[in-house]
Amino acid sequence: MSLYKFKEIQTIPPAKQLVDICLSKTNRKTPTIVHPGFKITRIRNFYMRKVKFCQTMYGEKFGKILEDFPKIDDIHPFYADLCNVLYDRDHYKLALGQVNATKKIVDVIAKDYVKMMKFADSLYKCKMLKRAALGRMATSVKKLAGSLSYLEEVRQHLGRLPSINPATRTLILTGYPNVGKSSFMNIVTNADVDVQPYAFTTKSLFIGHLDYNYVRWQVIDTPGILDHPLEDRNTIEMTAITALAHLPAAVLFFIDVSEMCGYPLPQQVALFHSIQPLFRNRPLLIILNKTDLRKISELSPEEKALLDSMKGASDAGVHFFETSCATKDGVDAARSKACDLLLEKRVEQKVKQGKADTLRNRLHIVGKAPPQTRPPCIPESIRKAKEDDEAMGDDEDAKEQLERDRMEELGGAGVYSVDMWKRAQLTDPSWKYDVVPEIMDGHNVYDFVDPDIDRKLAELEREEELLMKEAALRDDDEVLNEFSKTQGVLDELHSRIRQRRLENKLKLSRNGLPTLRKKKKKSEEVEKQLEAQGMDATKVRGRSASKKKTRASSLLGKRKREATAEGTPEAAGRTASAARAASARSASRLKGLPSEEMAQMIEKKRRKKMRHWEMQGKKGEADRHIPDLKPKHLYSGKRGIGKTDRR
Repeated sequence: MSLYKFKEIQTIPPAKQLVDICLSKTNRKTPTIVHPGFKITRIRNFYMRKVKFCQTMYGEKFGKILEDFPKIDDIHPFYADLCNVLYDRDHYKLALGQVNATKKIVDVIAKDYVKMMKFADSLYKCKMLKRAALGRMATSVKKLAGSLSYLEEVRQHLGRLPSINPATRTLILTGYPNVGKSSFMNIVTNADVDVQPYAFTTKSLFIGHLDYNYVRWQVIDTPGILDHPLEDRNTIEMTAITALAHLPAAVLFFIDVSEMCGYPLPQQVALFHSIQPLFRNRPLLIILNKTDLRKISELSPEEKALLDSMKGASDAGVHFFETSCATKDGVDAARSKACDLLLEKRVEQKVKQGKADTLRNRLHIVGKAPPQTRPPCIPESIRKAKEDDEAMGDDEDAKEQLERDRMEELGGAGVYSVDMWKRAQLTDPSWKYDVVPEIMDGHNVYDFVDPDIDRKLAELEREEELLMKEAALRDDDEVLNEFSKTQGVLDELHSRIRQRRLENKLKLSRNGLPTLRKKKKKSEEVEKQLEAQGMDATKVRGRSASKKKTRASSLLGKRKREATAEGTPEAAGRTASAARAASARSASRLKGLPSEEMAQMIEKKRRKKMRHWEMQGKKGEADRHIPDLKPKHLYSGKRGIGKTDRR
């Protein structure tokens, strides 16, 4: 389990993108409509809210950055030194300090401009103050571009670091490059570290896990270290030095006795002596690797003397192991010895710190010794059953026959059928093999079985057989011919019915077609047609001539007739006829109404309503009506891309 959650640090956007995020959210989460007609207090609150919201957004973003990133002074010394090696402690602290300073600057800007907005006396002044406040905030954030990009790189690298627990049981593999550290780790753990035949294949710390004595161990593969002063070592080598300096673990120092790694044995021993102070108070094992290529017995006396000079490096003593990762010889022994030495070291430390005493205080150990004679406690029922079994032991016939033996006697598997009712516990044992009644809908099926059903079935079959014989004696050709004729007539009738249905359907679908009007004939055509039939056509000519009189002349003639015919019986008749027509119209107008006054009132309302439509140049409600060319719900609220200066 990892001690710190570096992988949960949120992504840090670039400075310009951070400004866009905060300004966009400010515009989305705050009101966007204000008018000069509003009260000045409302206008001030409108713009003050935008400034405060923007300040809050920047504060949340910067606060999250400062909270997620580890503080160098508060974390474990191993991670603190690792951050110093990988990212430079001063640069890291400077970047976080600039973020904190910018957060305070944004708060001061918001506070000052909100105070000035309280004295603004117009919408324009409030708007300009808001614009200046947001602009100054954006300018101060954009100055953080370098620090934010650096922190984003640190976040990505922290997320890729292995999850190392500095307090758990650990084995550290160290030595020159290409001496077999990664191969050893791949054998003893489930890790899959890249192994190549050249130096510095491993460029960072790799971690693997193994199980030993029912507990979990972590194995750390460190990059190779070269023998030169500490200040000359690069970042890759310093990660290994950091792990050796701060992790309380068992150290496995690898030496390539075959010198196939490219470094002679004296250089490897010199590296061991140069980093020997890092091995103090730690179990130390020297792994003489690649013995399949060169045996220890093949070493020269000078080389053996160099190896012997490494024995006094640790207070607890140095343990040498000959191993070969190619043949896996000695790998398990070295792993087991390293784990045992580290366990002894950890137990010794706990005893010195007094943790064992606290554990002993929580346990209660009874000092009473057990009695010398402790007879077995066997229940009476068990003893009695055991005695009965012993008494019946000599009687083979009393022994119960097993179902397997019975199966072998009666034909074996596939032939023998198991008796499922043999051990059924019933009130009367004679009921075991009774026929189980069949129940349907809560009733016994046997209660509805007719005892004479076999006889009745035989009679039905005999009757059916007689009917079939009788049908075979009749001649069915005539019947089939008549049926075919009738079928043909029915098919023709059905065809006509379907055709008629189709025609009716087509007629119904022609509702939209225009109605043809009767064509008017000219008087000359009518005269020719009548003369061809031997009839007089003069009346037709006179009638058409009378219809050609103008409207003015007809009106004039009508007025002359009315003026000369007043007082005559014909005029009185015409007047009575007009009165009757008027009364008929009024009667139709009063239909369904109680009185003439009600009819007049309705007519008045109708004319008043029609006057409204006539003013709009429309016939009535059926005319197409557009209430508003720009409805409010489509043209108000948030806007898309464009300027927002008018707000």
